[in-house]
Amino acid sequence: MQAVILAGGKGTRFGSVTKTIPKPMVRIGNKPIIWHILKLLSNRGISEFIICTGYKESIIRKYLSSLKEDWKIKCIYTGINTQTAKRIGLISKHIKEDYFLMTYGDGLSNIDIKKLISIHKRKKKLATVTAVSPIPRFGALKIENNLVKKFNEKPKDSKNLINGGFFVLERKIFDYLNLKKNVMWEQEPMIKLTKNKMLAAYTHNGFWYPMDTERDQKYLTHLYAKNPIWLKK
Repeated sequence: MQAVILAGGKGTRFGSVTKTIPKPMVRIGNKPIIWHILKLLSNRGISEFIICTGYKESIIRKYLSSLKEDWKIKCIYTGINTQTAKRIGLISKHIKEDYFLMTYGDGLSNIDIKKLISIHKRKKKLATVTAVSPIPRFGALKIENNLVKKFNEKPKDSKNLINGGFFVLERKIFDYLNLKKNVMWEQEPMIKLTKNKMLAAYTHNGFWYPMDTERDQKYLTHLYAKNPIWLKK
């Protein structure tokens, strides 16, 4: 199975950090996050990768070419200001099989890829999204009569699920992607799939964490030193 990793964005929320390196090269411990993503996927049986590059792509390409892992990696330059849907569409000719995995270059998880694929095959849709609980950023208050009755420090929200960034896509998905439009995958294509009842969902209740800010990087670096759950097979 091939995995497509979107790694072309500018990572502006990292501020000065991504002025010199692309976001996928921001380190968690002693390795850039793109290595962690490749490793977690390879630990789950995937060894062939297509990296959609853009911003400062030469840095990513140089790093990946230096790896000694037993991985087959192909970097495809998809433009600097290209949105996610178009990045996916631009690599269509490199997809060999009927379906492939697609994810972003900034999220880690201990996702069960076999279960994700199983759901995808069972539902027989064009795409399957991994649904996860949003990362709790703030504490929650339960108030009655202007009195705090309960306080939870960063409770996990299991009712409202969000896009966790690990997809299985049929090769037919490219028919949904208009290369004349520069749009985000998470907007027009996913909305169209939903309206046409062609988007399935796999709910992942385990570890999932995105790296959007320096605060996230510090937290993931702490976990990597203590218990890198996403790298466990």
